[in-house]
Amino acid sequence: MTTAPAIEIAGLTKSYGDHAVLRGVDLSVPPGSIYALLGSNGAGKTTLIKILSTLLHADDGRASVAGHDVADQPRRVRESISLTGQFAAVDEILTGRENLVLVAQLRHLREPHAIADDLLSRFDLSDAGGRRVATYSGGMRRRLDIAMSLVGDPPVLFLDEPTTGLDPQSRIEVWRTVSELAGRGTTVLLTTQYLEEAEQLADRIAILHDGRIIADGTLADLQALLPPAAVEYVEKRPTLEDIFLTIVGSNS
Repeated sequence: MTTAPAIEIAGLTKSYGDHAVLRGVDLSVPPGSIYALLGSNGAGKTTLIKILSTLLHADDGRASVAGHDVADQPRRVRESISLTGQFAAVDEILTGRENLVLVAQLRHLREPHAIADDLLSRFDLSDAGGRRVATYSGGMRRRLDIAMSLVGDPPVLFLDEPTTGLDPQSRIEVWRTVSELAGRGTTVLLTTQYLEEAEQLADRIAILHDGRIIADGTLADLQALLPPAAVEYVEKRPTLEDIFLTIVGSNS
């Protein structure tokens, strides 16, 4: 039995005037996986996400999300996805619970308060649900933002550089959240500039460069592209991130 890709892209192109951003992108994302899209600033990552989420039209090629054509069935695509950008789209005046209830009501879902309480529990925010979001840490805001994206259980989630500006501890909180989402069957397309983030989270990794996918595979597949490393004994010292998390953890 074959399983259709959650996201499928073929020959996608996009230009702004004379500047070609996407030059024929091909990509296939299996359902229930975390797929990391790597690329430097200006590589076209956000442009690709905007096309897939129907916020931007491609010049040529085709793309489908959850089996729906992005160009011909934009409404069906929007019903199947959620998008979380680089900055948390939460209302700081409202409480965490009120943010979630509002989104559920806007989506015309039944029992919005029950939906909010379930998501607060899933994202370890129950104790903070009655507090104004202005009092939340960066990691808590990002977790709430992702929780809001999941109201209505969309099968596909786009995360566009979700840990930009977060401290190391908050980044790890978000990583745990994203891993749990994939474990529940959500397909996650993650754009990031943090290579460690892709190593920690992704089932597969694609590298977007100069408007094209130039490498695509598991971490082991990509590692195999390089010559074998010479084996030497090296004393491993803790990284600054290891030190920071150890010190903070011991004083929390």
